[in-house]
Amino acid sequence: MTLEDKEIILLKVSGQDKPGVTAGLTSILANYEATILDIGQADIHDTLSLGILFEIKAGSSSAPILKDLLFKAYELEIKVKFTPISIEDYEHWVRGQSKKRYIVNILGETLAAGQMAAVTQILSDQNLNIYAIKRLTGRVSIIDKGMYPRSCVQLSVSGEILNKTLITAKFMEISRTLDVDISFQEDGIYRRNRRLVCFDMDSTLIQTEVIDELADLAGVGEQVRAITESAMNGEIDFSESFKQRMALLEGLSEEVLQKVAENLPITQGAHRLMKALKYYGYKTAILSGGFTYFGKYLQKELGIDYVHANELEIIDGKLTGKYLGEIVDGKKKAELLQLIADKEGVHINQTIAVGDGANDLPMLNLAGLGIAFHAKPTVKESASTSISSLGLDGVLYLLGYHDRHIDMMME
Repeated sequence: MTLEDKEIILLKVSGQDKPGVTAGLTSILANYEATILDIGQADIHDTLSLGILFEIKAGSSSAPILKDLLFKAYELEIKVKFTPISIEDYEHWVRGQSKKRYIVNILGETLAAGQMAAVTQILSDQNLNIYAIKRLTGRVSIIDKGMYPRSCVQLSVSGEILNKTLITAKFMEISRTLDVDISFQEDGIYRRNRRLVCFDMDSTLIQTEVIDELADLAGVGEQVRAITESAMNGEIDFSESFKQRMALLEGLSEEVLQKVAENLPITQGAHRLMKALKYYGYKTAILSGGFTYFGKYLQKELGIDYVHANELEIIDGKLTGKYLGEIVDGKKKAELLQLIADKEGVHINQTIAVGDGANDLPMLNLAGLGIAFHAKPTVKESASTSISSLGLDGVLYLLGYHDRHIDMMME
Protein backbone atom coordinates (compact mmCIF):
# COMPACT_ATOMS: atom_id res chain seq x y z
CA MET A 1 0.00 0.00 0.00
CA THR A 2 1.43 3.41 -0.98
CA LEU A 3 1.10 6.59 1.07
CA GLU A 4 -1.64 7.75 -1.31
CA ASP A 5 -3.67 4.66 -0.38
CA LYS A 6 -3.60 5.44 3.35
CA GLU A 7 -6.09 7.53 5.28
CA ILE A 8 -5.57 8.55 8.91
CA ILE A 9 -8.57 9.50 11.02
CA LEU A 10 -8.80 10.71 14.62
CA LEU A 11 -11.92 9.40 16.34
CA LYS A 12 -12.96 11.50 19.36
CA VAL A 13 -15.52 9.98 21.71
CA SER A 14 -17.37 11.66 24.59
CA GLY A 15 -20.34 10.79 26.78
CA GLN A 16 -21.35 8.77 29.80
CA ASP A 17 -18.76 6.14 30.61
CA LYS A 18 -20.00 2.56 30.60
CA PRO A 19 -18.67 -0.94 29.93
CA GLY A 20 -18.40 -1.93 26.27
CA VAL A 21 -17.64 1.42 24.64
CA THR A 22 -14.06 0.65 23.63
CA ALA A 23 -14.92 -2.94 22.73
CA GLY A 24 -17.79 -1.87 20.47
CA LEU A 25 -15.82 0.76 18.59
CA THR A 26 -12.62 -1.26 18.13
CA SER A 27 -14.65 -4.25 16.93
CA ILE A 28 -15.88 -2.13 14.04
CA LEU A 29 -12.32 -0.98 13.30
CA ALA A 30 -11.27 -4.62 13.31
CA ASN A 31 -13.93 -5.49 10.74
CA TYR A 32 -12.29 -3.02 8.35
CA GLU A 33 -8.74 -4.16 9.21
CA ALA A 34 -7.85 -0.73 10.56
CA THR A 35 -4.50 -0.14 12.28
CA ILE A 36 -4.60 1.69 15.61
CA LEU A 37 -1.78 4.27 15.63
CA ASP A 38 -2.58 5.76 19.04
CA ILE A 39 -5.25 5.47 21.72
CA GLY A 40 -5.91 7.32 24.97
CA GLN A 41 -8.74 7.62 27.47
CA ALA A 42 -9.66 9.78 30.48
CA ASP A 43 -12.63 9.53 32.81
CA ILE A 44 -13.79 12.42 34.99
CA HIS A 45 -16.91 11.95 37.12
CA ASP A 46 -18.01 9.02 34.91
CA THR A 47 -17.73 11.24 31.81
CA LEU A 48 -15.67 9.60 29.09
CA SER A 49 -13.13 11.22 26.81
CA LEU A 50 -11.64 8.67 24.39
CA GLY A 51 -9.42 9.21 21.39
CA ILE A 52 -8.45 6.63 18.77
CA LEU A 53 -6.09 7.49 15.92
CA PHE A 54 -6.43 4.84 13.22
CA GLU A 55 -5.30 4.15 9.69
CA ILE A 56 -7.35 2.58 6.87
CA LYS A 57 -7.24 2.28 3.11
CA ALA A 58 -8.23 5.55 1.51
CA GLY A 59 -11.13 6.06 -0.84
CA SER A 60 -14.39 4.18 -0.92
CA SER A 61 -13.58 2.05 2.15
CA SER A 62 -13.60 5.01 4.54
CA ALA A 63 -17.29 5.93 4.20
CA PRO A 64 -18.71 2.57 5.41
CA ILE A 65 -16.47 2.48 8.51
CA LEU A 66 -17.47 6.00 9.53
CA LYS A 67 -21.14 5.13 9.02
CA ASP A 68 -20.83 1.98 11.15
CA LEU A 69 -19.03 3.94 13.89
CA LEU A 70 -21.85 6.51 13.91
CA PHE A 71 -24.49 3.77 14.26
CA LYS A 72 -22.54 2.16 17.10
CA ALA A 73 -22.22 5.54 18.83
CA TYR A 74 -25.97 6.03 18.62
CA GLU A 75 -26.49 2.56 20.05
CA LEU A 76 -24.08 3.27 22.93
CA GLU A 77 -25.55 6.75 23.52
CA ILE A 78 -22.24 8.50 23.04
CA LYS A 79 -20.99 11.26 20.75
CA VAL A 80 -18.28 10.77 18.12
CA LYS A 81 -16.34 13.19 15.97
CA PHE A 82 -14.03 12.39 13.06
CA THR A 83 -10.99 14.47 12.12
CA PRO A 84 -8.85 13.58 9.09
CA ILE A 85 -5.10 13.77 9.74
CA SER A 86 -2.65 14.36 6.91
CA ILE A 87 0.42 12.17 6.50
CA GLU A 88 2.57 15.28 6.99
CA ASP A 89 0.88 16.19 10.28
CA TYR A 90 1.11 12.63 11.51
CA GLU A 91 4.84 12.39 10.75
CA HIS A 92 5.44 15.74 12.46
CA TRP A 93 3.67 14.36 15.54
CA VAL A 94 5.80 11.21 15.43
CA ARG A 95 9.00 13.24 15.30
CA GLY A 96 7.84 15.07 18.43
CA GLN A 97 8.46 11.91 20.44
CA SER A 98 12.12 12.88 20.64
CA LYS A 99 11.31 15.90 22.81
CA LYS A 100 12.38 15.72 26.44
CA ARG A 101 9.68 14.80 28.92
CA TYR A 102 9.12 16.03 32.47
CA ILE A 103 6.82 15.36 35.39
CA VAL A 104 5.31 18.21 37.40
CA ASN A 105 3.53 17.37 40.65
CA ILE A 106 1.28 19.93 42.34
CA LEU A 107 0.62 19.07 46.00
CA GLY A 108 -1.45 20.66 48.74
CA GLU A 109 -4.27 20.05 51.19
CA THR A 110 -6.62 21.17 48.42
CA LEU A 111 -6.01 22.24 44.84
CA ALA A 112 -7.34 25.64 43.86
CA ALA A 113 -7.88 26.79 40.30
CA GLY A 114 -5.54 29.72 40.92
CA GLN A 115 -2.70 27.35 41.83
CA MET A 116 -3.25 25.25 38.72
CA ALA A 117 -3.50 28.35 36.53
CA ALA A 118 -0.25 29.78 37.89
CA VAL A 119 1.73 26.57 37.39
CA THR A 120 0.40 25.85 33.90
CA GLN A 121 0.99 29.46 32.79
CA ILE A 122 4.68 29.09 33.64
CA LEU A 123 4.81 25.91 31.57
CA SER A 124 3.12 27.70 28.70
CA ASP A 125 5.53 30.64 28.94
CA GLN A 126 8.40 28.15 28.61
CA ASN A 127 6.72 26.61 25.54
CA LEU A 128 6.25 23.30 27.35
CA ASN A 129 3.25 21.21 26.34
CA ILE A 130 1.08 19.28 28.83
CA TYR A 131 0.13 16.00 27.17
CA ALA A 132 -1.40 14.17 30.15
CA ILE A 133 -2.89 15.06 33.54
CA LYS A 134 -3.47 12.52 36.29
CA ARG A 135 -4.89 12.87 39.79
CA LEU A 136 -2.84 10.79 42.24
CA THR A 137 -4.92 11.35 45.37
CA GLY A 138 -8.26 9.65 45.90
CA ARG A 139 -11.63 11.26 45.40
CA VAL A 140 -12.42 13.75 48.15
CA SER A 141 -15.80 14.19 49.79
CA ILE A 142 -16.96 17.79 50.16
CA ILE A 143 -19.12 16.73 53.12
CA ASP A 144 -16.73 14.52 55.10
CA LYS A 145 -13.42 16.38 55.08
CA GLY A 146 -11.55 13.66 56.95
CA MET A 147 -8.61 14.01 59.30
CA TYR A 148 -5.90 14.47 56.70
CA PRO A 149 -6.91 16.35 53.53
CA ARG A 150 -4.45 16.02 50.67
CA SER A 151 -4.46 16.61 46.94
CA CYS A 152 -1.90 15.86 44.23
CA VAL A 153 -2.13 16.23 40.47
CA GLN A 154 0.60 15.00 38.12
CA LEU A 155 1.26 16.78 34.82
CA SER A 156 3.19 15.03 32.07
CA VAL A 157 5.04 17.66 30.04
CA SER A 158 7.17 17.67 26.89
CA GLY A 159 9.41 20.19 25.19
CA GLU A 160 12.77 21.92 25.48
CA ILE A 161 13.35 24.03 28.59
CA LEU A 162 14.38 27.54 27.64
CA ASN A 163 15.59 28.59 31.10
CA LYS A 164 15.65 26.00 33.91
CA THR A 165 16.80 28.50 36.54
CA LEU A 166 13.91 30.79 35.68
CA ILE A 167 11.26 28.07 35.79
CA THR A 168 12.57 26.83 39.17
CA ALA A 169 12.51 30.35 40.60
CA LYS A 170 8.97 30.91 39.32
CA PHE A 171 7.75 27.65 40.88
CA MET A 172 9.34 28.62 44.21
CA GLU A 173 7.60 31.99 44.09
CA ILE A 174 4.22 30.34 43.47
CA SER A 175 4.90 27.85 46.28
CA ARG A 176 5.47 30.72 48.72
CA THR A 177 2.61 32.95 47.67
CA LEU A 178 -0.09 30.34 46.92
CA ASP A 179 0.72 27.75 49.63
CA VAL A 180 1.32 24.86 47.25
CA ASP A 181 4.20 22.44 46.65
CA ILE A 182 5.54 21.97 43.12
CA SER A 183 7.91 19.21 42.05
CA PHE A 184 9.64 19.33 38.66
CA GLN A 185 11.48 16.17 37.57
CA GLU A 186 12.92 14.91 34.31
CA ASP A 187 10.89 11.87 33.23
CA GLY A 188 13.78 9.50 32.70
CA ILE A 189 14.43 5.88 33.52
CA TYR A 190 15.82 6.70 36.97
CA ARG A 191 12.67 8.54 38.06
CA ARG A 192 10.70 5.39 37.35
CA ASN A 193 13.14 3.16 39.21
CA ARG A 194 14.06 4.73 42.56
CA ARG A 195 15.34 2.12 45.02
CA LEU A 196 16.81 3.84 48.12
CA VAL A 197 15.28 6.57 50.33
CA CYS A 198 17.40 8.25 53.03
CA PHE A 199 15.90 10.44 55.76
CA ASP A 200 17.11 12.99 58.21
CA MET A 201 15.62 12.23 61.64
CA ASP A 202 15.01 15.36 63.73
CA SER A 203 12.26 17.62 62.32
CA THR A 204 11.84 15.17 59.43
CA LEU A 205 10.93 11.68 60.65
CA ILE A 206 10.03 13.17 64.03
CA GLN A 207 8.52 16.57 64.77
CA THR A 208 11.14 17.72 67.22
CA GLU A 209 14.86 18.27 67.68
CA VAL A 210 15.80 15.64 70.27
CA ILE A 211 18.85 17.52 71.43
CA ASP A 212 16.61 20.46 72.30
CA GLU A 213 14.34 18.22 74.37
CA LEU A 214 17.32 16.76 76.21
CA ALA A 215 18.57 20.29 76.83
CA ASP A 216 15.22 21.27 78.37
CA LEU A 217 15.48 18.34 80.75
CA ALA A 218 19.07 19.35 81.57
CA GLY A 219 17.98 22.95 82.23
CA VAL A 220 19.93 24.43 79.30
CA GLY A 221 17.14 24.46 76.71
CA GLU A 222 17.33 28.11 75.73
CA GLN A 223 21.07 27.99 75.13
CA VAL A 224 20.98 24.78 73.08
CA ARG A 225 17.91 25.78 71.07
CA ALA A 226 19.59 28.98 69.94
CA ILE A 227 22.63 27.02 68.74
CA THR A 228 20.41 24.44 66.97
CA GLU A 229 18.44 27.10 65.10
CA SER A 230 21.61 28.81 63.97
CA ALA A 231 23.07 25.51 62.73
CA MET A 232 19.90 24.46 60.86
CA ASN A 233 19.84 27.82 59.08
CA GLY A 234 23.44 27.33 58.06
CA GLU A 235 24.68 30.30 60.07
CA ILE A 236 27.34 28.31 61.95
CA ASP A 237 29.24 25.11 61.19
CA PHE A 238 27.24 22.01 62.17
CA SER A 239 30.17 20.14 63.73
CA GLU A 240 31.11 23.09 65.91
CA SER A 241 27.50 23.62 66.98
CA PHE A 242 27.21 19.92 67.78
CA LYS A 243 30.23 20.03 70.09
CA GLN A 244 28.89 23.13 71.85
CA ARG A 245 25.48 21.57 72.44
CA MET A 246 26.89 18.23 73.57
CA ALA A 247 29.05 19.93 76.21
CA LEU A 248 25.94 21.55 77.70
CA LEU A 249 24.33 18.10 78.23
CA GLU A 250 27.05 16.87 80.56
CA GLY A 251 25.62 15.10 83.62
CA LEU A 252 22.18 14.27 82.15
CA SER A 253 20.92 10.87 83.38
CA GLU A 254 20.68 7.98 80.88
CA GLU A 255 17.19 7.21 82.20
CA VAL A 256 15.96 10.40 80.54
CA LEU A 257 16.86 9.04 77.09
CA GLN A 258 14.39 6.16 77.30
CA LYS A 259 11.54 8.44 78.35
CA VAL A 260 12.24 10.79 75.46
CA ALA A 261 12.48 7.88 72.99
CA GLU A 262 9.13 6.45 74.08
CA ASN A 263 7.44 9.79 73.41
CA LEU A 264 9.00 10.80 70.11
CA PRO A 265 6.37 12.67 68.00
CA ILE A 266 6.55 10.74 64.73
CA THR A 267 5.74 12.93 61.74
CA GLN A 268 2.33 12.64 60.10
CA GLY A 269 2.38 10.20 57.20
CA ALA A 270 5.64 8.50 58.26
CA HIS A 271 4.04 5.13 59.07
CA ARG A 272 2.06 5.15 55.82
CA LEU A 273 5.16 6.07 53.82
CA MET A 274 7.43 3.46 55.40
CA LYS A 275 4.89 0.69 55.03
CA ALA A 276 4.44 1.51 51.34
CA LEU A 277 8.19 1.76 50.68
CA LYS A 278 8.78 -1.61 52.31
CA TYR A 279 5.88 -3.19 50.42
CA TYR A 280 7.24 -1.97 47.08
CA GLY A 281 10.80 -3.10 47.80
CA TYR A 282 12.63 0.13 48.62
CA LYS A 283 15.58 0.27 51.01
CA THR A 284 15.41 2.98 53.68
CA ALA A 285 17.96 4.70 55.90
CA ILE A 286 18.23 7.29 58.65
CA LEU A 287 21.20 9.61 58.14
CA SER A 288 21.08 11.95 61.10
CA GLY A 289 23.10 14.53 62.93
CA GLY A 290 21.12 13.38 65.98
CA PHE A 291 21.77 10.31 68.08
CA THR A 292 21.82 6.60 67.31
CA TYR A 293 19.95 5.93 70.58
CA PHE A 294 16.81 7.46 69.10
CA GLY A 295 17.55 6.34 65.54
CA LYS A 296 17.55 2.72 66.69
CA TYR A 297 14.19 3.26 68.37
CA LEU A 298 12.73 4.63 65.13
CA GLN A 299 14.34 1.83 63.15
CA LYS A 300 12.34 -0.69 65.14
CA GLU A 301 9.16 1.38 65.09
CA LEU A 302 9.20 2.12 61.32
CA GLY A 303 11.09 -0.88 59.92
CA ILE A 304 14.04 1.10 58.57
CA ASP A 305 17.02 -0.77 57.09
CA TYR A 306 19.99 1.44 58.02
CA VAL A 307 20.73 3.92 60.81
CA HIS A 308 23.76 6.23 60.91
CA ALA A 309 23.89 8.95 63.56
CA ASN A 310 26.05 10.19 66.45
CA GLU A 311 26.93 7.99 69.41
CA LEU A 312 26.55 9.48 72.89
CA GLU A 313 29.27 8.78 75.42
CA ILE A 314 27.68 7.51 78.64
CA ILE A 315 29.70 6.72 81.77
CA ASP A 316 28.18 5.57 85.08
CA GLY A 317 24.69 6.19 83.71
CA LYS A 318 25.30 9.83 82.81
CA LEU A 319 26.12 11.73 79.63
CA THR A 320 29.68 13.00 79.62
CA GLY A 321 28.99 15.81 77.18
CA LYS A 322 31.13 14.03 74.60
CA TYR A 323 30.51 11.69 71.67
CA LEU A 324 32.08 8.55 70.26
CA GLY A 325 33.41 8.24 66.72
CA GLU A 326 33.01 10.65 63.82
CA ILE A 327 30.42 13.42 63.77
CA VAL A 328 27.66 12.84 61.23
CA ASP A 329 27.56 16.27 59.60
CA GLY A 330 26.36 17.30 56.15
CA LYS A 331 29.42 16.01 54.35
CA LYS A 332 29.22 12.68 56.18
CA LYS A 333 25.53 12.28 55.28
CA ALA A 334 26.36 12.56 51.59
CA GLU A 335 29.19 10.04 51.99
CA LEU A 336 26.86 7.61 53.77
CA LEU A 337 24.21 8.00 51.05
CA GLN A 338 26.77 7.03 48.42
CA LEU A 339 28.10 4.19 50.59
CA ILE A 340 24.67 2.61 51.11
CA ALA A 341 23.83 3.02 47.42
CA ASP A 342 27.04 1.24 46.47
CA LYS A 343 26.35 -1.54 48.97
CA GLU A 344 22.83 -2.06 47.60
CA GLY A 345 23.98 -1.87 43.99
CA VAL A 346 21.88 1.25 43.38
CA HIS A 347 22.88 4.06 41.01
CA ILE A 348 23.00 7.42 42.80
CA ASN A 349 20.28 8.71 40.46
CA GLN A 350 17.97 6.02 41.87
CA THR A 351 18.21 7.50 45.37
CA ILE A 352 16.02 9.95 47.25
CA ALA A 353 17.09 12.09 50.22
CA VAL A 354 14.66 13.87 52.55
CA GLY A 355 15.65 16.48 55.12
CA ASP A 356 14.95 19.91 56.57
CA GLY A 357 18.22 21.53 57.64
CA ALA A 358 21.28 23.10 56.08
CA ASN A 359 23.32 20.03 57.05
CA ASP A 360 21.02 17.96 54.81
CA LEU A 361 21.83 19.92 51.65
CA PRO A 362 24.89 17.84 50.63
CA MET A 363 22.83 14.64 50.52
CA LEU A 364 19.80 16.41 49.00
CA ASN A 365 21.99 17.71 46.18
CA LEU A 366 23.74 14.36 45.66
CA ALA A 367 20.60 12.20 45.52
CA GLY A 368 18.68 11.61 42.31
CA LEU A 369 15.79 13.41 44.00
CA GLY A 370 16.41 15.71 46.97
CA ILE A 371 13.31 16.74 48.94
CA ALA A 372 13.35 19.61 51.44
CA PHE A 373 10.65 18.59 53.93
CA HIS A 374 8.98 21.40 55.90
CA ALA A 375 12.42 22.95 55.63
CA LYS A 376 14.05 26.21 56.60
CA PRO A 377 13.78 28.92 53.89
CA THR A 378 17.46 28.72 52.94
CA VAL A 379 17.15 24.95 52.46
CA LYS A 380 14.01 25.20 50.32
CA GLU A 381 15.74 27.72 48.06
CA SER A 382 18.68 25.35 47.53
CA ALA A 383 16.83 22.02 47.16
CA SER A 384 15.35 20.88 43.84
CA THR A 385 12.02 19.83 45.39
CA SER A 386 10.16 20.62 48.59
CA ILE A 387 7.12 19.42 50.53
CA SER A 388 5.61 21.82 53.05
CA SER A 389 1.85 21.31 52.73
CA LEU A 390 1.55 17.54 53.33
CA GLY A 391 2.96 14.86 55.60
CA LEU A 392 5.84 12.55 54.79
CA ASP A 393 3.66 10.26 52.69
CA GLY A 394 3.59 13.08 50.13
CA VAL A 395 6.89 11.55 48.97
CA LEU A 396 4.88 8.68 47.49
CA TYR A 397 3.16 11.01 45.03
CA LEU A 398 6.54 12.23 43.78
CA LEU A 399 7.31 8.58 43.05
CA GLY A 400 4.14 8.40 40.94
CA TYR A 401 2.00 6.29 43.28
CA HIS A 402 -1.76 6.77 43.34
CA ASP A 403 -3.70 6.49 46.60
CA ARG A 404 -5.20 3.25 45.35
CA HIS A 405 -1.69 1.74 45.09
CA ILE A 406 -1.04 2.77 48.68
CA ASP A 407 -4.42 1.83 50.11
CA MET A 408 -4.22 -1.59 48.45
CA MET A 409 -1.13 -2.57 50.41
CA MET A 410 -2.56 -1.06 53.64
CA GLU A 411 -5.45 -3.56 53.61
